[in-house]
Amino acid sequence: MKFLSEQGDNTSAAVIGMGYVGSTVAAVLAGEGVDVVGIDVDPTLVAQLERRHCRFSEPGLPELLFAGLDSGRLRVTTDYRAVADVDVVIIAVGTPVRDTTLVDTYLRGACRELADHLRPGQLVIVKSTVPPGTSRSLVAPLLAGGGLVPGEDFGLAFCPERLAEGQALRELREFPIIVGGWCADSTAAAGAFWQRTIGAEIIPCGSLESAEVMKLASNWWIDHNIALANELAKLCGALDVDVLEVVNAANTMRKGSGNVNILLPSVGVGGSCLTKDPWMVWRSARDHGIDLATVPAARQVNDSMPAYTVDLITEELGRAGRDLADAKVAVLGVAFKNNTGDLRATPVLPVVTKLRQGGAEVALFDPLADAAEVEKLFGLAPTATAQEALAGADCVAVLARHDVFDEIDLVALRPSLASSCVIVDGRAYYSRETIDRFRRHGFAYRGIGR
Repeated sequence: MKFLSEQGDNTSAAVIGMGYVGSTVAAVLAGEGVDVVGIDVDPTLVAQLERRHCRFSEPGLPELLFAGLDSGRLRVTTDYRAVADVDVVIIAVGTPVRDTTLVDTYLRGACRELADHLRPGQLVIVKSTVPPGTSRSLVAPLLAGGGLVPGEDFGLAFCPERLAEGQALRELREFPIIVGGWCADSTAAAGAFWQRTIGAEIIPCGSLESAEVMKLASNWWIDHNIALANELAKLCGALDVDVLEVVNAANTMRKGSGNVNILLPSVGVGGSCLTKDPWMVWRSARDHGIDLATVPAARQVNDSMPAYTVDLITEELGRAGRDLADAKVAVLGVAFKNNTGDLRATPVLPVVTKLRQGGAEVALFDPLADAAEVEKLFGLAPTATAQEALAGADCVAVLARHDVFDEIDLVALRPSLASSCVIVDGRAYYSRETIDRFRRHGFAYRGIGR
C-alpha cells in the first residue's frame, strides 16, 4: 500500500506528546501550512498552551506555537480521537532511562491509545528515541492491537529527532531527516511527508533498526567526545596550560574528510539526550552479549565534572583565604546549556547541592530559566537580578554563560563583591583578554582546564 500517495499539499498531522520535541515539530509544521493537532495526556500542559503559555525557553518557539494556535493551523487536546482525521501521526513522547533500562510507560500508553483510533492509509512516524528494535518489537505490535496490519493497512517509520536546545527550529528545517521504514512504502511515504512539508533532505535507511541506531550513535559520539575534552581539561589544569588553546590548535588537523573535532569541556553534561542515549546503546549491546567499555567510561567522566567544579571553587576560595563554609557563591546560569533555560538533568544542580552541603551560601541567577521551576528543582528561589546574587559574593561561578550576561559587567560591579572575589568559569570560555581584565581589577580566575 502506498501511504499518502494520493495526498496533495494539504497533508494533516497529529503530534503525540507536546513536550520539547513535540512542540517544536508541531510548531514548525503548522508554520509551513500543515494542519496539526497536538495531543498530550497532561491537561495542565494543554491548558497552558491554550492560554498561550509555553514551558520551553527555546528561541522563537513560543512565538511560532502561538502563531499556529492563533491561525487555527494548530490545536491542542488530550483526546486521541483527533488522530482519526489526520494523514500522519508523529509519536514524540518521552522515553526516559532508569538504571540503564528504557522506561517505556509513555510510549506504550501512546501506542495503545493510538491503536484504537488508527484508520487504513495513515502513516505513523516514531520520533521518540528508543533502543534498536523497539519500533519493530514494541511499537508495531501495540499499534496492530486495533486490528490493522503494519505495512499493509498503515505505514510505520522511525525518523529520529536531532534537535539541540537553542537551535531546534533551525535544525529541524535544515538537518537531513533520517528515515527507516517497516517496508519500502513506509520509508517512501515518510520521506515524501518531510520533503513536502519542510523541504528537508532525506537520508533513507534500510530498516527501522538502522535509523534507531543512527540516533544513538550520534549522541554516544558526542558524550564520548565531551568526556575526552573534560579529561584533557583536567590534565591541562594540572599543567597550567589553557585547554582552549590546545583544543583550537588540535582541531586544525585534517583527518579523513574533515578535521579533528574535540568539543569543549565544561561543568558537566545535561539534557535529556546525552545523559540517557548512551545507556540505551550500552543496554542494547549487553542484551546481545556485547560489552561496550566506552559508554560507562564516558558517562563516569562526564558525571564527575560537577564535583570537580566544586573542588575548583573550594581550592580557589582557599587560596583567597576563605573556607567554603563561610563563603557566598553567586551562581550565574543554572540551565544545562548556554542560551537556554532548560533544566533537564542540569549539572548545575549537583554543584549547588554540594556547595550547600559544604556550608556555602548560594545565590542563583538565570533570567532564561523559569523561576518557579528553579525553586522547585533546587529548593532555592533565584534572585530577581544579577546584582542581588552578586552582592557580597566571594565567588562568581558562571555555570551557564548566556548572551544576556553580556549586560553584566563584573568589573563595574567589583565594589559590591568581596575584596578577594574568585571567578570560576564552568562554561563561559572567556577570552584571554577578558581574563586579563578580570585579574587587573583584583579578581582571581579559574576555569575548567584554564
